[in-house]
Amino acid sequence: MRTFVILAVAFAVTHCLPLSDSEARQWNDFKLKYNKVYATPEEENARQNIFLQNLKEFEEHNAKYEAGLVSYTKGVNQFADIADEEFAKLLPPFNISDMALPKKMYVPPVGVEDPDEVDWRTKGAVTDVKNQDTCGACWTFSATGALEGQLFIKTGTLTSLSEQNLLDCSGSFGNNGCGGGSPSKAFEYIQQNGGIDTEDSYPYENQVGSCRYNAQNSGGTDNGAQSVQPSEDALKSAVASVGPISVAVNSQSIRNYHRGISDDPSCDPSGIDHAVLVVGYGSEGGQDYWIVKNSWGPNYGENGYVRMARNKNNQCGIASAASYPIV
Repeated sequence: MRTFVILAVAFAVTHCLPLSDSEARQWNDFKLKYNKVYATPEEENARQNIFLQNLKEFEEHNAKYEAGLVSYTKGVNQFADIADEEFAKLLPPFNISDMALPKKMYVPPVGVEDPDEVDWRTKGAVTDVKNQDTCGACWTFSATGALEGQLFIKTGTLTSLSEQNLLDCSGSFGNNGCGGGSPSKAFEYIQQNGGIDTEDSYPYENQVGSCRYNAQNSGGTDNGAQSVQPSEDALKSAVASVGPISVAVNSQSIRNYHRGISDDPSCDPSGIDHAVLVVGYGSEGGQDYWIVKNSWGPNYGENGYVRMARNKNNQCGIASAASYPIV
């Protein structure tokens, strides 16, 4: 959950790989769609080569999907010109202790059986998918999403809240703007501040600015937060009975996700590096999954969402750092 920008690299390779007509079209479409502009011809050549290598990997992976060997497809998104090792450096793992999870713990309701599937989107508790762009602000989107859901459940009104408010104003609570932060610390700021402004009144700017909170534009507040026990059973119960839950995951295996159920046994639960929002769960073809709202824009994955494998030994650490605000 640290700064989300392209690292400076030395581009030693200056010759492009030969492009087919299809590859040339995909490369040009990619640059246009994601507004890719490179500083030098050498950088563009290097990025093009990485793009072509990623295309080849996507094709090989998707052939396995068609053969029934994997449960999800990969595709071109804003990260298609970034190498795996480079992406890993963009979002290095962090310690759970950095999250400053609330000490108060969620207690599952007694005698209540969780439903087989839950989707808070269908209940009206989830705002449209947003885009953190190049700022490492995933923690703000995870936090606002959880609070938006809780306020909707309490009031019946869905209000989009300001990530920029959190970026600009919660530094004294241990958050570091585009350099990363914690949803739990964001919940603490909102409680102590007495509110968070609406998205409309305090829109996202993709960089840290001066704090401009205005209580007259507040969209709501919280009364603290609770953690969820680090187990998938506890997370399932919380999603079913509480609402959308803020979590953190290892993002390395989902960066090129396109559709299906992302299932990567090699995705290390201890490597969490990206805050997201669990808005539901379900099963398809005998495979359990979580419904995860990402903050990489609506062009990512399934309209901005990724379905991640559930009941697979806490794959990608999805249950390791879960929390939600109390309203």
